[in-house]
Amino acid sequence: MPQYLRLAIRRAINSKDIGAGVESADLLAADEVDYPPEYPMIVFVNSKSGGRHGPRLKLRLQQLMGEEQTGSDIRSWLAIYLVRSDIVQKLLQTVSYSAEIVLKSEMLTSLPLQDINKANGYVYDLSDVKPNELIQYGLGCLEQLSVLDPIAKQTREKLRMVVAGGDGTVGWVLGCLGELHKEGRYPVPPVAVIPLGTGNDLSRSFGWGGSFPFAWRAAVKRSLQRASVGPICRLDSWRVSITMPAGEVVELPHSLKLTGECTLDQDVVVDGELPEKVTCYDGVFYNYFSIGMDAQVAYGFHTLRNEKPYLAQGPIANKMIYSGYSCTQGWFFTPCVSNPGLRGLKNILRIHIKKVNCAEWEQVRVPSNVRSIVALNLHNYGSGRHPWGNLSPEYLEKRGFVEANADDGLIEIFGLKHGWHASFVMVEIISAKHIAQAAAIRFEVRGGEWKRSYMQMDGEPWKQPLDKEYSTFVEIKRNPNQSLMIRGE
Repeated sequence: MPQYLRLAIRRAINSKDIGAGVESADLLAADEVDYPPEYPMIVFVNSKSGGRHGPRLKLRLQQLMGEEQTGSDIRSWLAIYLVRSDIVQKLLQTVSYSAEIVLKSEMLTSLPLQDINKANGYVYDLSDVKPNELIQYGLGCLEQLSVLDPIAKQTREKLRMVVAGGDGTVGWVLGCLGELHKEGRYPVPPVAVIPLGTGNDLSRSFGWGGSFPFAWRAAVKRSLQRASVGPICRLDSWRVSITMPAGEVVELPHSLKLTGECTLDQDVVVDGELPEKVTCYDGVFYNYFSIGMDAQVAYGFHTLRNEKPYLAQGPIANKMIYSGYSCTQGWFFTPCVSNPGLRGLKNILRIHIKKVNCAEWEQVRVPSNVRSIVALNLHNYGSGRHPWGNLSPEYLEKRGFVEANADDGLIEIFGLKHGWHASFVMVEIISAKHIAQAAAIRFEVRGGEWKRSYMQMDGEPWKQPLDKEYSTFVEIKRNPNQSLMIRGE
């Protein structure tokens, strides 16, 4: 990406003013080359993910994207890995500091130097620049420049994005890009993934792998190459609307936002009472929504990790803690306890669904022994497992199902009975308990003896308070606009 466009985008973001970015570009454009980049790209890095690799990955991406590191970046590292001698000269001319710089060169085996220069762009740390800021100000600046500047126009049209982070980070960026559909700002850039999270199911589903590789330096180069030319495919996204009695205090994840408009569909008979005043939240997920014991375990794990972050030093440590925590929550020992919080979801839950091309809600039975219910969009769940299974054509026809895909406008609903059942499902000895396949879902939850339930979407859990008299509703409907993903293999 030409330097004047990089600086204009950065100026617009920093000042939160599109006009400021446009003005700065006009001052510098005369000194720039007159041809657009072949593979313009913007990279988001969650430097807090990936254990100790986050900051080093950021510097590596900056190097490969043809971006000069800033003085603060250099001061934080004694070793800076650079390729081109002209970049070295620029650094020596523009950065002044007393620390010794150790300059090392390395061979680029997977991409010729000229191809790396074609795939240039800008690297943003999510702790410094939020995706919505880039969409609003950075892309807004680029779009305004596109009116008169053909280089900016072609850069905007060809732009792709790479997200280095976990599924939550990828979903965050996809959600912000979804605003472009609402505002009619096309084309919407497709997204590639460098997996830094624990489960990385979104990354696995589109061929980017399930973990941060050991030989990560070479892998990052290959990822940028694939992100530049990889085919584009589509991904359904699902909007969640939660309607609950007003006055309840709940700490929701950042993916759910308070909304003043309640979108509850009135075409279905409810089991509980409807309160006069309600509170409504809205959000989007790409992989799954779940309610029950799996969400309770996830909530406990996240709480522990926030209180004692030194325990979670990477994906392997996270999975060990997660497994150990599962054994302390009654997930494996349900028959031995009488706590109503550990009984089946049938006691508190009703499910209605809409099938494809059907306007009527249909109630489906909640199995009596199910303690966790998952609405799954992708093939992968729980670090690459396939709980829905590979179903035979005969079984699909018998149940009225179709083959599951991430862009088919359908979501699969299945149940897990207890920890032992879930364990066999996760090692793919058996499939989960299939409940339904739907184009829309409504969960109605009412407390009774239960004072709370646990829910999660795309790995972000929360504790949902319940009322004895009034129901809480969760409606899941497909977003009309699909997200664009770059396939990694």
